[in-house]
Amino acid sequence: MNEEKTQEQSNTQYRKMTETPVSKLIIMLGIPTTISMLVTNIYNMADTYFVSQIGTSASGAVGVVFGLMAIIQAFGFMFGHGAGSIISRRLGARDLESASRFASTSFVSSLAAGAGITVFGLLFLEPLVRLLGSTETILPYAKTYAAFILIAAPFMASSCVLNNILRYEGRAAFAMIGLTTGGILNIFGDWLLMDCLHFGVEGAGISTAVSQLISFFILLSMFLRGKTQSHLSFRRFTRDPGEILLICKTGFPSMVRQGLSSISTMILNSEARIYGDAAVAAMSIVNRICFFIFSVGLGIGQGFQPVAAFNYGARKYKRVRGGFFFTLIAGEALLGCAAVAGIFFTAEFVGFFRDDPEVIAIGSVALAAQMIALLFQPLSICANMMFQSIGKNGVATFLSMLRSGLYFIPVILILSRTMGLFGIEISQTVADILAFFTTLPFAIPFLRKLRETPDGAEIA
Repeated sequence: MNEEKTQEQSNTQYRKMTETPVSKLIIMLGIPTTISMLVTNIYNMADTYFVSQIGTSASGAVGVVFGLMAIIQAFGFMFGHGAGSIISRRLGARDLESASRFASTSFVSSLAAGAGITVFGLLFLEPLVRLLGSTETILPYAKTYAAFILIAAPFMASSCVLNNILRYEGRAAFAMIGLTTGGILNIFGDWLLMDCLHFGVEGAGISTAVSQLISFFILLSMFLRGKTQSHLSFRRFTRDPGEILLICKTGFPSMVRQGLSSISTMILNSEARIYGDAAVAAMSIVNRICFFIFSVGLGIGQGFQPVAAFNYGARKYKRVRGGFFFTLIAGEALLGCAAVAGIFFTAEFVGFFRDDPEVIAIGSVALAAQMIALLFQPLSICANMMFQSIGKNGVATFLSMLRSGLYFIPVILILSRTMGLFGIEISQTVADILAFFTTLPFAIPFLRKLRETPDGAEIA
């Protein structure tokens, strides 16, 4: 009876993913993902807001620890995107057993990786936060905040896996429930522990750790309650090292993207701290604001990922191509509107988080520059997600390295030395423009190949 029910659910999901108009399907999957990302970023911004009330140095600590969170998420996204892409293609090919095996393997691996980060990070806490770009005055706040983030690392990493498997199965609404619940609780926790009980930075750390734990258990419950096609169990953990390697290879672009984001944050903080705590705090606030807006485009792109992976596995190439162009146009429209609106209120946005004239002056220039960069991001997002979702790992890895690594790192090092603080403020914009033009020659020929290959045929 259970097997019949599972097969019926599989058939229903297959029809949904391969027959629903792609624009409608991407919106259905993208809206919950976008909401999840917005809420996640709202609670990150809430941390920034409440911690900023303590002082400029405390505000800088949030930016420093943001690099640590990127490291933890790098492992979570590697296992999550890697397994999710494989699972979605296996479900498109109607292979339920191997989908469950990859789900279980990625989940256990992410728990182990998170635990390793916890142990290593707590043993070397002070050198770690210094490496992340902390100044002497920021250091005490950064150490306190980072300790709680490290304790939550296993749950943070594995939540990324559970979230991505749900998305790739086409069940983004379930993922949204887990992430938004944790996000809302974190905002409430910040208010209670910092504003009411005056716990300071410890309150922000406790609130973030507890919210991550709650999100983890909500997401896990979706699997334990049979809401998914793939199933989790320790006995399904693969005995084939090649399958673990395949997960890592497929998810490596995400690992690179997040890892380079962490390294870039370290370098950004190191270059900014030459100009004092105000510069570190300003760039931290700008990055949080921009990532909040960027998450809209990213959420739509993540709605496209399961559509691309599932239909590529089912050899329905026209749907993959149609989904790409719909996502690109929607991303340009939404981020374009945000850029136009945001560029006129840069001082107000920065001042909301830290009412410090020096922070506002530095942050306003950087935020205006990054608003312009938003127009160049949708193509890079769509192309990277398409190649990763369909298993083109080499191209996806290269493209994922551009924005936060291959371009941003040399750009900020060169411009900070030739143009000073202004060079730091515009570095991300320059990197985004370069990444846009580099992506074009990869995306255009492949989209042409999708158009020319008949559905059902083996793509060359």
